[in-house]
Amino acid sequence: MAALGDSISTGFNSCGFYVSCVSRSWSSGDNGEVSSHYLRLSKLSGTLHKHNRNFAVPGSTSADLLGQVKQAVAAKADYVTILIGALDACVSTEQAMTPVATYRRRMESALAELRAGMPRARVFLASIPDLRRLWQVGRSNPLARTFWSVGRICQSLLAKPTSTRAADTERRDRVRARVIAYNRAAAEVCAAYGPACRTDGGAVFAYPFTLSHLSKWDYFHPNIAGQRALADQTFKHGFDWIDPR
Repeated sequence: MAALGDSISTGFNSCGFYVSCVSRSWSSGDNGEVSSHYLRLSKLSGTLHKHNRNFAVPGSTSADLLGQVKQAVAAKADYVTILIGALDACVSTEQAMTPVATYRRRMESALAELRAGMPRARVFLASIPDLRRLWQVGRSNPLARTFWSVGRICQSLLAKPTSTRAADTERRDRVRARVIAYNRAAAEVCAAYGPACRTDGGAVFAYPFTLSHLSKWDYFHPNIAGQRALADQTFKHGFDWIDPR
């Protein structure tokens, strides 16, 4: 199997300061506390043991997905998870967000490449988390606000976190709407791919995460509890490894 995506799928900041912790990835990790897709599926299929690859890269956007798919094809992965798009919306300004049509086109190209290279591969698409909820749970926490400001984290959404001005409220709403549109586009691309592709039905987006699920290194990435929640919310919508195709 192969995990594709951005820093969320590398377990970034879940075990140390600004480092990836792939063992704690919700998708391909081997840490028992997370109980990833890899560990759950390994119990159903012994052939998966030690065949967990992680091609996700911190900082990746939808523009990087095609390259990751090519790596998964080269590795002959027949189960691929994808979580990508948070950093298409989490940019320096609202105007810099990836257009929805561009996001959709990149997803289509990536899945077409996967189908061409591994026609029997199963694909699981996780929805992008609700970024506005990040602001909701962290805006009253001085440490979270400090990390967001100093680190220039997701300023399209998290700039001026204490502001209640209409312009800032409307900006946050538009960023959230963009994430919803990305999730809708990804789900439609997955549906067009056929029964070999499944989504979480918006479960990750809808999950009511709290500060207890966020890394104290940046109040942005999931910590080990957050990675476990991602695994729980996604796996129940995914594939049973021993189901026939």
